[in-house]
Parts: sequence; C-alpha cells; structure tokens
Amino acid sequence: MAAEPKASRFGVLQEPQFRLLWVGQTASLAGDALLDLAVAFAVLESGGTAADLGIVFAAYMAAHVALLLVGGVWADRLPRQLVMVGCDIVRAVAEIGIAALLLTETAQIWQLALGAAVVGGASSFFAPASTGLIPQTVSRGRLQQANALLSLSRTSSRIVGPALAGLIVAASNAGVVFVIDAITFSVSAVSLLMLRPRPSDSPRPPAQSFRADLASGWREVVSRRWLILSLLAFGVANAASGFVYVLGPVIAQERLGGAAPWGLALTGTGVGGVIGGVLALRVRPSRPLRMAFIVMSLVSLPAFALGGGTPLLVVAFGLAGAAIGIELGNTWWFTLLQEQIPEDALSRVSSYDWLVSMVFQPTGLLLVGPVALALGAGPTLLGAGLLIVAVDVGVLLSRDVRTVGWAVREPAAAG
Repeated sequence: MAAEPKASRFGVLQEPQFRLLWVGQTASLAGDALLDLAVAFAVLESGGTAADLGIVFAAYMAAHVALLLVGGVWADRLPRQLVMVGCDIVRAVAEIGIAALLLTETAQIWQLALGAAVVGGASSFFAPASTGLIPQTVSRGRLQQANALLSLSRTSSRIVGPALAGLIVAASNAGVVFVIDAITFSVSAVSLLMLRPRPSDSPRPPAQSFRADLASGWREVVSRRWLILSLLAFGVANAASGFVYVLGPVIAQERLGGAAPWGLALTGTGVGGVIGGVLALRVRPSRPLRMAFIVMSLVSLPAFALGGGTPLLVVAFGLAGAAIGIELGNTWWFTLLQEQIPEDALSRVSSYDWLVSMVFQPTGLLLVGPVALALGAGPTLLGAGLLIVAVDVGVLLSRDVRTVGWAVREPAAAG
C-alpha cells in the first residue's frame, strides 16, 4: 500500500453538494432495503405462488438489463441530476400504484409484474447517471471516500431493512412498505433538485445519433484493455457466485437446520458489507485493480464453505468475507472509472459495466439446477468457488490490469 498523508475519514461530508446527494441517496437506499421482502409477501398476499414471484423478479431484471445501455446514453446527453430526478418520480408513482392495489386487496400478479418492470426500467437510467454525477459533487481527491460512504449506507441499510420490513408486513400490509419506499424516492428527488453540481470537465460532444453515442461509449471500453478484461471477469464471477443463493437454502434445509439458521448466516453478508465499507474509507492501494481482484476472490468463500460441508458459523464467516471483498473491490473500481474515463462518456461506460456484470447471471441461475442434479450440490458449489478464484486470479495475468493506477492522489483517512 502506498503511504498517504492522513485526512478525516468523513471529510467528504464537509463538501455541501456531496452531503446533499448522500442524504438523499441514503434515504432512498434505506427504503430499497425494505423492498425485497415486501415484494415476496405482496405476491403471496395476492394469491401468487413461488413461480409467480419468479415472474415478478424476472420482469424487474428483464426491464433493467434491456434498458441499461439506453440509460447510459441519455445520462451522458442530459443533466444527470435531472435524469435521476425523473427516475425517482417514475419509481415513486409506480410504487404508490402498487401500494394502492395491495392496500385495497385488488392486486393481480400481472399488475405487480408490470410495476416491477417500470421500476426496473427506471433504475436502468438512474444507476449510470449516478456513477457520472458523483464526480460532479465532490473534489477529485475525495472520490474514493464518496463511493465508500455511499456503499456503507447501502450495506448498513441491508442489515436492518429486511427485519423491519418483516415487522411492518406482519403488523399491517406489504403495501405500507411500498408507500415508505415511494416517500424515500421523493426525498431523493428533492435532494437532487437542490444540488448544484459543478460543470463537467469535458464538454458534451456535438449531437449525434443514438447508435453513434452507443458506439463511442463502447470504444471507450475496448480502448482500455484493463477495462474490458475486468468486465468479463466480473460477469463470469457474478454468475458463479449466484450458485450460493440458489443452493445455499437447499443445503441449509438438508443439514444446517432450515430457514432460520440460513437467515442467521446471511446476516454475515450485512456485517461484512459494513466492515468492507469502513475499510474502503481508509485503504487505498497504489495498484487498485491488482488488489481489487485479490480481495474479490473472497467471494468464493461461501461456495467453498457450503460445498465443503462446514458448520453454520463457518458459512456465516464466509459470507462476511465475501461481502468485505465485494465492498472493497467495488469502491476501488467505481473510483477508478470516475478518474480514468472522460466525464462526457462516464455514464455510457458505466452502463456497459452494469450490463456485462449482470448479463451472465440469468444463465448461471438456469444452469445451477441441472448441474447440481448431475453432480450434486456440494461438488457444484466447490466448482463455482474454483471458477471464481480462477477468474479473479487469471485476470491478473494481464499486465494492464495489474499495473493500472490512480489518476488522482487521495489522502488516506485517519483512524
């Protein structure tokens, strides 16, 4: 690690524009943390089955993936904060509609799926715009702190969010959770409207066709060997890591005691995420991708723990280790993109990043059942763990990946 002068760990909050963004996004992330459980019970309360729940989640994912590249182009064409405000308004309206259906007990599965698709489509515009907006709200020397703090907000919310959502649903109706999430989207929209981001360092290019914009964003990706190799590694590793969340409950049911112990083990993910977020505020390796892929190989730990027949406590520690690796690696990755990619193309590059990172996941989820049926759940998980390690270590064979460094010197935080 490079020796750096010390700075305040939360010094980034001294910058008023980022502080405003952080408050709005933290509120929105807290609302989102309630939603997965609420969606599940919304489907069940509407008379749906597990297959119907799969349809609702698939509707969200399909719309999200289908519109990511479109979202990236428009986030580079328009003021990013206004793109995000529009997304927040669309998502808030969609969730109020879902809430009304649930509270009046008239919701049907197709309506829930349609609402999920609207929210997923809007999120496709929000994520690339957010990646591009952060550098316009904070000094370049504090980009890593900004990304780490937003990540810490996300993981902290996930520790208490599901339990709180469960209490709300038990006491009332899943529709109440959708109302709460819609309110948090409104808080985010207001904070974004109050923002005064600095102008982009690189002027927007002359107007051209959508296809030309998309192509120029892709050229930014393929012109950097470290970038295209990293995206491919993320895609494969993400697909393999999904095996844990399909086969984990099966193994928990067979030998770990069922749903309650599995839920307890999953708390390791939230705890590890917080630890990773705190570390990301402090640690800044001189070669970010080299260290990122080393720590992200920890994502293999849950697969090895479950596949190797270890006790529940070891599985929980494996999930915590994986979350630490993800939070550290993601923080360094987003900061590197924001430093290395021209601001006028950053949202398009981010949309390719999100797309490649997600596009292999459905394939992995489709393969896990047949593979586990042929080989057994344990060997399948061990194979997935080996694949994650092989991809993360293998990409480091590229000198471009190993040696890419920061464009801006950022002080390390004081303890």
